[in-house]
Amino acid sequence: MSVLKRPIITEKVTAQGGQGKYAFEVSLTANKVEIKKAIEKLFGVTVESVHTMRSIGKSKSRTSGGKFVSGKTSTIKKAIVTVAEGEIIDIYGEA
Repeated sequence: MSVLKRPIITEKVTAQGGQGKYAFEVSLTANKVEIKKAIEKLFGVTVESVHTMRSIGKSKSRTSGGKFVSGKTSTIKKAIVTVAEGEIIDIYGEA
């Protein structure tokens, strides 16, 4: 299984791109060292720091067709990666 799942592209994260910070959804079992190595190998940049956080899944419920349906969203792990000054990660694929 891959360490990196997908980049997180939100307004807040895009604004931090100018400061050299990028966000990725990562595997729940990945640690900071594995995340750093995966980013450096995939994008060819020098990673200065990695901050991780877990977003715990929430319970959701609704009515559908007169019945009560309940479920739960998935737990995800996010990593905020800071790259060396002057380096960028081209998430959008712009030339």
